[in-house]
Amino acid sequence: MRNATLLLGLTFTLGACGHNLPGSDDGINTYPANYKSDILAAMHAYLNNPTGIRDAGLSEPTLKSSGNVTRYVACLRFTAKKNVSEYAGTKEIAIVFMGGRLDRFVETPKQECTGATYAAFPELQNLPP
Repeated sequence: MRNATLLLGLTFTLGACGHNLPGSDDGINTYPANYKSDILAAMHAYLNNPTGIRDAGLSEPTLKSSGNVTRYVACLRFTAKKNVSEYAGTKEIAIVFMGGRLDRFVETPKQECTGATYAAFPELQNLPP
């Protein structure tokens, strides 16, 4: 009888976890309404020299696979300064959002930025020091 009660209790406990299945939304995939300002704030800290950026382009956040999860992802392409007088090559990064907020950068996006459509992002080119 004691084992049956324990088994029944365990069944209810595990059953209660079933409402939060992997891949369920639960607000995780909320569209990032303030994505541009979130990106600008993060890039100011991300870049050694945030001034003088050229050729900045940004894609609209779309639901894409990033790793083994689906999240809103925006792709950013830009050319930053390598030092005071030289520019580095064009860089592309994926920006992953979770719960409508910037979660992380993907330095070498594989599938995240495939087929991304970029629009000019002059706000990044005008970052203050």
